[in-house]
Amino acid sequence: MGRVDYLAMKTEETTVNLINSDLNEFVDAAKKLVKDAAMLGGLGFGTSFLQWAASISAIYLLILDRTNWRTKMLTTLLVPYIFFTLPVVVFTFFSGDFGKWIALIAITIRLFFPKEFPEWLEIPAGLILLLVVAPSLIAGTLRESWVGAVICLVIACYLFHEHIKASGGIKNSFTQKNGISNTLGIVALLVYPVWTIFFHIF
Repeated sequence: MGRVDYLAMKTEETTVNLINSDLNEFVDAAKKLVKDAAMLGGLGFGTSFLQWAASISAIYLLILDRTNWRTKMLTTLLVPYIFFTLPVVVFTFFSGDFGKWIALIAITIRLFFPKEFPEWLEIPAGLILLLVVAPSLIAGTLRESWVGAVICLVIACYLFHEHIKASGGIKNSFTQKNGISNTLGIVALLVYPVWTIFFHIF
């Protein structure tokens, strides 16, 4: 009888140890999952924030060029940049029926009433038209891949080079009357593609 009790106690101890070990492993796995999820959430938020910042900066530079603060930059390159960096919510909205109506009205006015169509509307209308007619290979696949980020980086580097050249040097680009706003806008264009390419590689 004593041996049976000893074996029963031994079995209970073993079971308790196994349960405790499993619980410890479960707790460790849960902690690791929470940590990884928090890290990925942080990266996701950072990427989303930089994407919004890049799009807003590109639109800001486009508006700046259409006003009295006209620059010597080839701002039409901002159209493909905005196309590749526009957040999904905005992209989906403008590539849907709303964008199609805008494109239809813009094309109609441009064709039949060319004198009534202001020059400053040509680039925004071209952007809307690009959003509407872009095939899924470009609108879906390339926009979400490292290829789109590389295209954005090339555009941002070219615009930065041209801006410094037009300003007469990097020092002037930060000290001239309109230089600081343009320089900060272009630097903001550089950050998002660099961030995206870095996390695609690593």
